[in-house]
Amino acid sequence: MGSSEFSLFQPSPKRSVLHKAPSLIADGFLFVGGASLALSVVWALLTFINPTTISFDSIITWNAGPCGPDLRSDPPEPTFYDDENLSYAFGEPVKDWDSKRREWLKLHPSFAAGAAVDNRVLIVTGSQPTVCKNPVGDHLQLRLFKNKVDYCRIHGLDIFYNNVLLDPKGTGFWAKYPLLRAAMLAHPESEWIWWVDSDAVLTDMEFKLPLEKYKDHNLVVHGWWNMLYEQKSWTSLNAGVLLIRNCQWSLNLLDKWASMGPQGPDPKNWGKIQKSLIKDKAYPGSDDQSALIYLLIKEKSKWADKIYLESEYNLHGYWLGIVDGLDGISKGYMEIDREVDLLRRRHAEKVSLFYGQMREKYMREKGIWRENKRRPFVTHFTGCEPCSGEHNGMYTWKACWNGMQKALNFADNQVLRRFGFVHPDLLNSSWVSPLPFDFPDA
Repeated sequence: MGSSEFSLFQPSPKRSVLHKAPSLIADGFLFVGGASLALSVVWALLTFINPTTISFDSIITWNAGPCGPDLRSDPPEPTFYDDENLSYAFGEPVKDWDSKRREWLKLHPSFAAGAAVDNRVLIVTGSQPTVCKNPVGDHLQLRLFKNKVDYCRIHGLDIFYNNVLLDPKGTGFWAKYPLLRAAMLAHPESEWIWWVDSDAVLTDMEFKLPLEKYKDHNLVVHGWWNMLYEQKSWTSLNAGVLLIRNCQWSLNLLDKWASMGPQGPDPKNWGKIQKSLIKDKAYPGSDDQSALIYLLIKEKSKWADKIYLESEYNLHGYWLGIVDGLDGISKGYMEIDREVDLLRRRHAEKVSLFYGQMREKYMREKGIWRENKRRPFVTHFTGCEPCSGEHNGMYTWKACWNGMQKALNFADNQVLRRFGFVHPDLLNSSWVSPLPFDFPDA
């Protein structure tokens, strides 16, 4: 015999299907009739209130209204695109670009709405047009690109990946300059073009570029003014990751910059000139980093005021000084999450930036802002040459490989956590484990 309390949770005896059928049919008719009557009443009331604007579709369909740029129309009015003399390639300079771009935005107001136009960024990156010589090169290129795509998805940025030479003379580090010029013309809606070398890993997926900080500048690269002007050092800045504003000043700079490379008339002589100025320059030919240093020193009055050398965070971070500390940084961030309950809350990937801003605020208040404790924004594997495998003799390939695995998995963990998984070992890319609820305080 069971208790009376327990019997309350027992299922009642089932009626046969034949016994239930008439009741189900009757209930169905009642439901349909009631629903129809209710809908008719609602329809009559809405028609009485506003008989000219109410439609049946408006009752059952939620109209979200305009949302984001209008991608389905292009007004017939002529723009710079209709100028047969406009060239995407170097040679004929682009003139009056600021007004041409401004007119295009007027014709496409959805792209110019609000403050978004000032913060619209296009990431541009790329690789060689041929298969990598390094047996694991194409695998690494795929993972390096995935890393950038993950960042763009989280931050709502556009990205363009190029794997062709837009100028057959512009190889190696000079390949990006024809691409930057073409990207400005192809994307007049973008205020900034952000070039990221293929061998650079974005290792803080929550960090947002402080674009307001650069409102009076047109080019941003990682570097130090004192090293540039006092030491004239090749490492005073890095041109592998840069932000360049989409404007006439930038197009003029690109023309001048590229003229010192293989696209120009005398690249060999430029290599000698750069070497005479920059004593620690190792590469004998003309390179883009040396060319920018030359312009900042020799044509300072023309360019320097609009160039920002960033050193407060790692817009470019030298990988050798970063990768061994990534495990410790991960532990430090887990300690922060243990202290702040809300940071441990599961959430959709689409709202990751909300939690990133919360974490950033907490870190600033706690004084955890120094680079040895916070995630490096960019970890750049300069000298590793993952595609060709022809790495700098200063490093072993094992060091490059292990470093890239650590950096890529460190960044991937920030993405995978939104999907409920994590790489427990930064050196093991294929192993992931599920995260318990309330991680890391579980």
